[in-house]
Amino acid sequence: MEDSLSTQSSGPTPDHILQTGLAFWASKTLLSAVEIGVFTELADGPEKFDALSGRLGLHPRSARDFLDTLVALGFLRRTGDSYCNTRETDLFLDRRKPSYIGGILEMANARLFRFWGNLTEALRTGLQQNEARQEGGAATFSALYADPARLRNFLSAMSGISHGANLAIAQKIPWANYKTFADLGTAQGDLAVQIALANPHLKGIGFDLAECGPIFEEYAEKNAVRDRLRFQPGDFFRDPMPQVDAITMGHILHDWNLEQKKTLIKKAFDTLQPGGSLVVYDAIIDDDRSTNAFGLMMSLNMLIETEGGFDYTGADCIGWMKEAGFREAYVEHLVGPDSMVVGVK
Repeated sequence: MEDSLSTQSSGPTPDHILQTGLAFWASKTLLSAVEIGVFTELADGPEKFDALSGRLGLHPRSARDFLDTLVALGFLRRTGDSYCNTRETDLFLDRRKPSYIGGILEMANARLFRFWGNLTEALRTGLQQNEARQEGGAATFSALYADPARLRNFLSAMSGISHGANLAIAQKIPWANYKTFADLGTAQGDLAVQIALANPHLKGIGFDLAECGPIFEEYAEKNAVRDRLRFQPGDFFRDPMPQVDAITMGHILHDWNLEQKKTLIKKAFDTLQPGGSLVVYDAIIDDDRSTNAFGLMMSLNMLIETEGGFDYTGADCIGWMKEAGFREAYVEHLVGPDSMVVGVK
């Protein structure tokens, strides 16, 4: 009997299947907490249940289950009848802190959560499933850039998801070899700002569609690097790229199909002087395509969000860079699922 029980206990279980299949429960609980402002409300210290649920506007039927679920998931702590943030949620999910990364979660809650409900259709048709699937819907970026409030939220979200990698790039590239750089698809400008902050000798350009200009300039001013950063409006497919020593593209290349990816890399190569560098980073998929689950799921997100975008392996990108003419190319890990691919002309 003991041997039989031992065999059963060491055999396969459905735990991982169920946890993954129902992971949207935990995801939506966190996303709703960010939307409601739970972590910002608790940033000033612990609060009793009655006061907290009242301030958040929670219904009595759901309030305790909701807050205790956040405790069980590790996003809140509870002592007696009082709730408080964890170190992580206090640092990263308080809207008033510069370390706030909730912008990407706000976007996920407002948009991506419902669009991912159409993943099966996307897998069968190869068609994007966001606003553009609506009849007469505008292209993703055109529609986004036409709405100033939504654009500002999107650019803030991009800074949130990219900030850790941006800090790493500001340190890992041998910037002492260069005097100028341009960040293509700069969005709010966090990558350009972090490079400038860490390298006082550099002057940089944020290159993006004109609608991003005021948001970029405001962010550069806020971080006291406005004197060394300027915004240049343009479309990197139609307009000349800035003439600089190094070009960066953060979470840009994966938006486009293979032909467009190669076009951007070749255009950067032709723009750079010998010795100049192209730095691209995304959630680079491992060459074996088996361990970076976030990178692989980001590629599925590109299926949902774009007409032809996809994520790629380091070997893929090195191949495209060598094809464009770069004499050297290498992959270096940044943070989390993000890595950069550097091509040297």
